[in-house]
Amino acid sequence: MTKRNTQQRRHGILNLLNEQGEVSVDELSLLFETSVVTIRKDLTALEKNGLLFRRYGGAVAVPQDITQGSYKLLSANKLSIAATAAKLIDDHNRIIIDSGSTTIGIISHLNDKRGLVVMTNSLLLANAIHDLEFEPTLLMTGGTWDPHSESFQGRIAEQVLRSYNFDQLFIGADGLDLARGTTTFNELTGLSKVMAEVSREVVVMLESHKLGRRIPNLELPWSTVNKLVTDDRLPLEAAAAIRQQGVEVILAPYQE
Repeated sequence: MTKRNTQQRRHGILNLLNEQGEVSVDELSLLFETSVVTIRKDLTALEKNGLLFRRYGGAVAVPQDITQGSYKLLSANKLSIAATAAKLIDDHNRIIIDSGSTTIGIISHLNDKRGLVVMTNSLLLANAIHDLEFEPTLLMTGGTWDPHSESFQGRIAEQVLRSYNFDQLFIGADGLDLARGTTTFNELTGLSKVMAEVSREVVVMLESHKLGRRIPNLELPWSTVNKLVTDDRLPLEAAAAIRQQGVEVILAPYQE
């Protein structure tokens, strides 16, 4: 079964769910003439994208107030930043995508890219990459699971990364210090630094409101950052200060 057929089947599942409000695994297996294992995988993927809720033996539709409410508002600006960052990726690039709620937005924009090699330390990102139609080569760092960042960290992950060279790193941040660089609440910053070391270009992605947050942990100093992708609400003076650090500032249209 090709990726395109998989997408068509999942689209059909959503159509049926919208009509009935509820579907069962057995019903879908018979309708689409595929195994219950495949259907369960479909439902899991659709649930991760916020398109349905899993229930024992099947799934139910997501209420309208959720699909049209806070979920969309929460993610719209991050998705705009991710769409802008994705334009920096060329066919056959070797990239790292760090774990994070902004970086995962890149994945949906990779379907038109060919021959990518993608490394990540996030199970969530790995699953999303696996669902892409053109199937990039997927690499994972392994290492020690950190529940705070929901990603793999530690020396093993760092050793794996040092075995490769990459064209680009896409990484988020909890805060932005105009004098120092990107900051984070997570004290585990070693892997981020190694990601930057093994990448020819480092692209930081974050929303402009994170500027000036008082966060003690420096993650990436400006000397290691090549590009910052943020929204166009970044103050002009802040953009100028960042450019003086030798960093290219790319502004995405702000989305409510």
